Amino acid sequence: MARARKGISPVIATVIIVAVAIAISIAVAGWLMGLWTGFSKTEAIQILPDSYVNSTDLVLHLQNKGGSSSTIYKIVFDGKTLTINESVNTTGTGITVNDGKIILQPGADGTVIIPISGITINPGSQYSGVIYTAAGNSIPFTVQAK
Repeated sequence: MARARKGISPVIATVIIVAVAIAISIAVAGWLMGLWTGFSKTEAIQILPDSYVNSTDLVLHLQNKGGSSSTIYKIVFDGKTLTINESVNTTGTGITVNDGKIILQPGADGTVIIPISGITINPGSQYSGVIYTAAGNSIPFTVQAK
């Protein structure tokens, strides 16, 4: 008569299942509550609604809520690529212009004033554009003309 092999003990199986369930619960809770976001190093640029355009300048209020710096290398506004150079002014914290790029440090919050030319601006109208970053992101935006 052959002897039947026994599997693992039901008590050990229960302990393993409970341990796996607890580990999964902790991981899901951390993800939902944002506990793991400190470990991710990504850019998260936001264009705030007080941004606007007038006849001479595009004024963008930018924030980088991500964990790494962000480099803007190109801005297309109303179908025209704007020049990022020393004539671009910044206010606020963590925003600099260097070598044809706008750099936003993590936590940056400020205004970037970019001169525009060759674009007719009608007060009250809305205009759209796209910000391109070195990380490969494209961020569309819309501003109201003043």
